[in-house]
Amino acid sequence: MDRSRLRTDAASPAAARQSGCTWFPYAKGGEFRKWYGNADYVVNWHDDGRDIVASGRAYPRARQRYFRPSVSWSFLSSAYFGVRQQPPGFIFDMAGCSLFPDAPDQISLYTGALCAKTASLFLQVLNPTLNFQVNNVASIPLPAQIDVKAIQAIVQAAVQIGKCDWDGHETSWDFTTLPLLSAACPGDTLARAYTRLRARWQGMTDTMQRLEEDNNRLFINAYGLHNELTPDVPVREITLTCNPAYRYGPRAHDGEARLRADTVAELLHYAVGCLFGRYSLDAPGLILARQGAGPEAYFARVPHPRLAPVRDNVIPVLEEDGLGDDIVTAVCQFLRVSFGAAQFEENLAFIERVLGKDLRRWFSRDFFDDHVKRYRKRPVYWMFSSPDGHFNALVYMHRYHQDTVSTVLASLRKFIARLEHEQARLRKQANDAGTPPGQRIRAQKESRAVAARIEALRAWADGVLHPLAQQGIALDLDEGVRRNYRLFAGALKPIRGVPD
Repeated sequence: MDRSRLRTDAASPAAARQSGCTWFPYAKGGEFRKWYGNADYVVNWHDDGRDIVASGRAYPRARQRYFRPSVSWSFLSSAYFGVRQQPPGFIFDMAGCSLFPDAPDQISLYTGALCAKTASLFLQVLNPTLNFQVNNVASIPLPAQIDVKAIQAIVQAAVQIGKCDWDGHETSWDFTTLPLLSAACPGDTLARAYTRLRARWQGMTDTMQRLEEDNNRLFINAYGLHNELTPDVPVREITLTCNPAYRYGPRAHDGEARLRADTVAELLHYAVGCLFGRYSLDAPGLILARQGAGPEAYFARVPHPRLAPVRDNVIPVLEEDGLGDDIVTAVCQFLRVSFGAAQFEENLAFIERVLGKDLRRWFSRDFFDDHVKRYRKRPVYWMFSSPDGHFNALVYMHRYHQDTVSTVLASLRKFIARLEHEQARLRKQANDAGTPPGQRIRAQKESRAVAARIEALRAWADGVLHPLAQQGIALDLDEGVRRNYRLFAGALKPIRGVPD
């Protein structure tokens, strides 16, 4: 999807139509989360959903309520009733049920009422299933007397914390910068920055827990249910991603270690985004997210970056050192620029200690799978990968041009040339009478292995990449990642669960 064709704040169907945009937020329910979040999906609603209506596969209802602010929840839930305040701009369906108060100033009141423990108690009586139907939720009575201003203050604070937590991840439409970077002070090491950030996150969790308990107390007292319910909220029900008890579940005994590792992984993902020009250390939010955007558009936004993006939109991901500059050397430069050269060695050691492996192994084995999971099997960085996995190269989907495959092919040929140089060195060592017999035998074996690798890579280059480069394939991002990804079958690393 071309980000320039997404509108997230249309206040009415007319505003959406007049914008000329194609994609709009789609309330689809999602996992248990309160106050704010689950803004994961978009829908093609160009020209009042002309294509959807014409297809006959869907029958939009209540369109007059589209794009209005609402209170939303998931129709199906595994256990909990999670209500969120939905800002203007969303289309909804049955899976993402919505309630539209008569007056806008009642949204906070209804949000507070439905997030309170008392709502779950009423729902157990009205419908003792895990289907939270609109008529059941609408039947929950508001108390006759309650401090509306106090409820509004609680809800506004809770929604603000929830939004801050949601927007701290690059998959949010309102993401600006990485929390780990914003928490760092000049001269900080990564370890100190993470400690400061973790303290901030704990403060957010503690504050949210207090707000929820205050909200519960107000509604419990208003309904006269203080003998039936307590206002206490377990920390596992504080639905913030920065709260490990919620993020990993109460049974996870390694929640802190996993949170630290995931935070470091997010830093590395952000680093890759900076290397491609999707993000910048010197400007907030998305920089390049328009189809076909290139370095010129980047420098128009960020004239003097501390870290310039790669010009050709190709970053090799190699399994071994010494075979040329690749993603590891580039990310190391990102660390030097973002946290300082003086702290580089300490920061690199911290990253590898937290990940439990060296940087090269993580990028060659884990990065792409993690990226695919993060973007729900619709990656924005695509990995060209040889069948044997010895050569890999990332490209950024939004910067793709019809000559991108040719650039990948040129990078592969440089890699093959380096392998040929390595093979020549091994042959010389194997034939050198002065080399100890054991080393000569090892050199012979390694030389044969390198020769086989070169042969396989040449076959892939000639049989797959070269024909694709000649085709000069054009993308239509409105067709979606999956359909475009299939155009490069045999060249791109397969995505698990997605057929070629």
